[in-house]
Amino acid sequence: MRSKIHNATVTEANLAYVGSITIDKELIERAGLWVGERVLVVSNTSGARLETYVIEGARHSGAICMNGAAAHLIGQGEQIIIMGFELVEAPVEPKVILVDADNRFARDLTETAMTPV
Repeated sequence: MRSKIHNATVTEANLAYVGSITIDKELIERAGLWVGERVLVVSNTSGARLETYVIEGARHSGAICMNGAAAHLIGQGEQIIIMGFELVEAPVEPKVILVDADNRFARDLTETAMTPV
């Protein structure tokens, strides 16, 4: 795992869209995700898991939108985790951020992300 947005709330589920997950540009940058990157999305609400790709949403919008077929599995109001991965020859330090109920950056969890409990 290279990047993670923890406890985001889905603001929209749009079946009519071609596909993907739209994420607020600020959160993309803070988490170190890439536009077009394949991500794993896990619902803390339903337990659903899916892979899709990142589309940039408006900065400071708080947008976390499930688009296309993904909207059948994860709906508006669900709490999710978004994870980006990278294949590398050596371990990577993941960038992990926590957001509040409005999908605003709350704090950086990077240092505690891989600490055993």
